[in-house]
Amino acid sequence: MKAFRFLPVVALAVATAVIGLATVVPASATSSRVDLNVLVVTDGNPWVEGIRQQLSAEGVPTTVIDLTNSSRATITAAFLADTLADGTPHGHFEGVVLPNDAPTQLSATELSTLAGYEQTYQVRQVDSYVWPGANTGLTAPTWSGSVDATTATATASARGDAFHYLNGPVAFEGTAGGSGSYGYLPTPLPDNPATGSHFEPFLTETIPGTTTQGTLAGVYTSGGRQQLVMTFAYNYYQQQFRLLAHGIVDWVTKGVHLGYWRNYFSAHIDDLFNANSRWSQSGHCTPGEGDCVGTVPATQAIRMTPADVTATVAWEQQNNYTLDFLFNGGPSLDYAQANGGTDPLTTALLANKSSFMWLNHTYQHPFLGCVQNFTVIPWKCQTDSTGAIQYVDQATVSSQIQQNIQFGQANGLPFRPGELVAGEHSGTVMLPQQPSDSPNFLAALSQNNIQWLGVDASRETGQRQIASALGVPRHPINVFYNVSTQSDEVSEYNWLYTSKANGGSGNCEANPATTTCISPLDLNAGWASYVLPMQEKITLGYVLSNDPRPFFMHQSNLTDDRLALQTLTGILSTYRGWYTADTPMVNQTLTDAGTTLKQQTAWQQTENSGGVSGYVQGGVVTVQGPSGTTVPVTVPTGTTVTGGAAFGTTYGGEQSAYTTLGGAPTSLTVASALFGTATSSASPTPSTGLALASYAVGSPHEVKRSGTTVTVTDPFGTHVLPRLAGKPDEELHVGGTHHHPFQTPVAQTGK
Repeated sequence: MKAFRFLPVVALAVATAVIGLATVVPASATSSRVDLNVLVVTDGNPWVEGIRQQLSAEGVPTTVIDLTNSSRATITAAFLADTLADGTPHGHFEGVVLPNDAPTQLSATELSTLAGYEQTYQVRQVDSYVWPGANTGLTAPTWSGSVDATTATATASARGDAFHYLNGPVAFEGTAGGSGSYGYLPTPLPDNPATGSHFEPFLTETIPGTTTQGTLAGVYTSGGRQQLVMTFAYNYYQQQFRLLAHGIVDWVTKGVHLGYWRNYFSAHIDDLFNANSRWSQSGHCTPGEGDCVGTVPATQAIRMTPADVTATVAWEQQNNYTLDFLFNGGPSLDYAQANGGTDPLTTALLANKSSFMWLNHTYQHPFLGCVQNFTVIPWKCQTDSTGAIQYVDQATVSSQIQQNIQFGQANGLPFRPGELVAGEHSGTVMLPQQPSDSPNFLAALSQNNIQWLGVDASRETGQRQIASALGVPRHPINVFYNVSTQSDEVSEYNWLYTSKANGGSGNCEANPATTTCISPLDLNAGWASYVLPMQEKITLGYVLSNDPRPFFMHQSNLTDDRLALQTLTGILSTYRGWYTADTPMVNQTLTDAGTTLKQQTAWQQTENSGGVSGYVQGGVVTVQGPSGTTVPVTVPTGTTVTGGAAFGTTYGGEQSAYTTLGGAPTSLTVASALFGTATSSASPTPSTGLALASYAVGSPHEVKRSGTTVTVTDPFGTHVLPRLAGKPDEELHVGGTHHHPFQTPVAQTGK
């Protein structure tokens, strides 16, 4: 398992700006103050690490205790709470996340102290993965086993609470009986009025062989405390956790936290007006792209037709979704000149230009980085006599940008001149051939005032300044640029992802850290049975990770079998089956996606510096930090700014916004106080009896990790989950093989 970084405590500091969430607190009670900070106690197992990673992805401040570190902090009353100078009880954490209900690495005193704190301040606790039992309000499990490829149900109670964004079905990934996720199906114990104990199921499945609903997750209320209990194993990347992850964050923070969450999905289609080379099934290469060894017969180029434009417009209307077309204006004139002065495709695209978003992809789609040398395979950068890399000159790069802007403006395309995606993402660093950005490309960006530059997320995932522009990484979808049919897609997929012994390239054997070899797929059935579902799953994995990076395919994928439309249909329909209508996919322009990434990056830096902090007192949420700092804030539905206006925007049943701190306090009003009020000390003496009543000792459930393998031992046996701690098997991109430019097979003008 990869090492992970712990986020520092967010300190409460004197600041120049305040945001307040005001409500009426009973005058007879002393209103406690609780910091907007989640305590994560981790043993390194994938389930608790998954929750920690989700908190980080949403920008929620955390303090992390590593139970594998012998010098870790001890959980004491002083660590959890203190009393302010004015006598106000002060809790340091708004929520607690544990690996299970009673980690063995915590002492009985620590567990008791933590329970006392949660009881006093009404702070919630997540038990990331437990062996079911009376200590968590459940019966012992009557069934255990693989829950792969099953569909659980988020109950009405869950959807009425923090999981309000779900329609109900929660699909577990994998194949039936697989080793991806192991779970227990107990049932709730009867309520105990004497102790106020009650278990409310949040996620259920039918126990095999019965009609009884077993519990995979739910809330156990007892002794003045609430615990969200999970009875199945998972990791951050698995589909079932991705569906539940935000709800876990919202539940443990009671819907109030610093942080911002959306499900982003923007689809770019590259090379409009242009054509793409076609894959050769017999040659296992793409003729004309410099990757074929020996003599391989030429293949016919792939270019959309007017009928494809009509079909794409109809698809958008049916699916209520708008594509972003990346255009190369030059080929439209080339094709017109080669065909008696008209180009039917250009006519069709321009007639429907208002149906799409548009983005500058350069005029002719040339490679704008180093001068390429195709006399060797793979190609390399041309060098001079001193060994210095030779780059495409600035004038050529600038002309490609300017000519395409002029084409777009002349034809009334609704594009944004400050955005650019170069052909093949060229110009910036491209390993192993080009180790640094082209200085001529950088100069041309500034010359043309390019503010947002699309780059390849498979090469660089982070945002960086690139001359005048900020980079916006784009995720490739593995529907290849050089295919238009299912059989060609499967043929190339087999070549990239099967071993040499099975007729493939062996790339998966050469790169085991990023790619897993598969068995060869049937050319006729492989698309529907494997490739399409895999692309839907991987793409949705990014969509459900608060990731604003756009995705891209190519115009070649909108013709013949229209693989792009099949892929997009699957992604949209699956998502909309899972999520409520008030939790739509957010479809952004490149500018908007870049702005979101910039906000996320800035907030992460602010968080790491400890410059901003927040707390709740009664119903008042206060955020402190330097004036001008932008802070993401999430609050419950119905929260209003003083004077009656709603705060932020509504999404997924809550309200949120990036708000800039100013010099004057801002008050927002919520319906009720969120955390407990205390009438005495803020550092309560924990009750030993509470600990004995709440935790079971000697659980028959043991978990061990070795690398990416997790082994669970319980009374049912030993269960090995070989990939639970790892990432998905398939990476989205293999080197530079997907993005070679196509040289339009007609006379080129304007180069």
